[in-house]
Amino acid sequence: MEEILLKNCTFLTMDESNPRFFGWIWMKNGKIVSMGTDEPPACGQVVDGRGGVVTPGLIDIHSHLGLYEDGLGFEGADGNEDTDPVTPHLRAIDGVNPMDRGFREAVEAGVTTVAVSPGSANPIGGQIALLKTAGRRIDDMVLKAPLAVKFALGENPKSVYHDKDEAPVTRMATAALIREQLYKAREYLLRMERAEKEPEEDKPDYDIKLEALLPLLRGEAEAHFHAHRADDIFTALRIAGEFGLKAVIIHGTEAHLVADLLAGERVPVVCGPYMTDRSKPELRNLTDEAPALLCRAGIETAITVDHPEIPLRLLPMALLLAVRAGMDRQDALRAVTTVPARIAGMEQRIGMLRVGMDADCVLWSGDPLDFTSQVQAVFINGAPEYRRTV
Repeated sequence: MEEILLKNCTFLTMDESNPRFFGWIWMKNGKIVSMGTDEPPACGQVVDGRGGVVTPGLIDIHSHLGLYEDGLGFEGADGNEDTDPVTPHLRAIDGVNPMDRGFREAVEAGVTTVAVSPGSANPIGGQIALLKTAGRRIDDMVLKAPLAVKFALGENPKSVYHDKDEAPVTRMATAALIREQLYKAREYLLRMERAEKEPEEDKPDYDIKLEALLPLLRGEAEAHFHAHRADDIFTALRIAGEFGLKAVIIHGTEAHLVADLLAGERVPVVCGPYMTDRSKPELRNLTDEAPALLCRAGIETAITVDHPEIPLRLLPMALLLAVRAGMDRQDALRAVTTVPARIAGMEQRIGMLRVGMDADCVLWSGDPLDFTSQVQAVFINGAPEYRRTV
């Protein structure tokens, strides 16, 4: 792999032990190998930042990138298998098209890592994958798969299956279907464990749906709950508590209304998209003040644009809007760097600029929270994936 020295920049590292410095960073073999403020080392390839600002690559922990392809209708829609309300065995990586134009536009906006999720038609939608945004073969882009299993509460599964005259058509049935499948998976796991310990015990017959839920029950993957309304958020936490799941609330449109109650639950909220219209009743309390209100309550808050609801190329704009609505500037940057990295359990690889971490970084012409700043260059795994030429 090539080595690159990026110099003459202000680095916003997101590392509390060394948050800001003017100097250089050396990237080699996909990692950050050195950084400093003194005379930089000799390097075959040097990029002069010309006084720009460098941040870690941006992370959106909830998207449907490559599952709903740009400029296509049904032919490019692979996010919802709405023929069965319970589909934990579906894997996002089997539906993502890394050649979709959305990936290139994400890179050009400074987005270097995304979680790609099945949609929210089903109570249990499938397996989420954490990907780098550069590459032509999905297998080479995977950071973690499965990252999580997608669950959906509220209006989406209700409306999809109401139109089919099938269950679930109520919130009760949605929760019951999720519980039933998790209970079966727990029993399946117990039988497997007994068979390993006791030779006379038979293993259960292979069940692909139950197998897909085992990483959840073992604590190896998270449960990402699509939930807008406050009551749906608490249903998600109730189910997670019953089965010992690591819950993450996705969207949380009304989370700010119960922020004081959520703070004690210590559950992260992936907030957004708030740059959209109130297209259904459960969005009536949508506000761009939500990220600020959640952070002030002490809730770990990430920001999403929910691509393609809002294109990933506009993720920096979502930060500007959140700051304008009262969010602390540092919290806004954390919401697309360190917070989603921690949610994913990948904080030792992404989300900060620190020696030993993945060399994912973005060179901006100025303050990344200034509307006029432009992305000048993007490096993913130390490779220059984008250079602005205009």
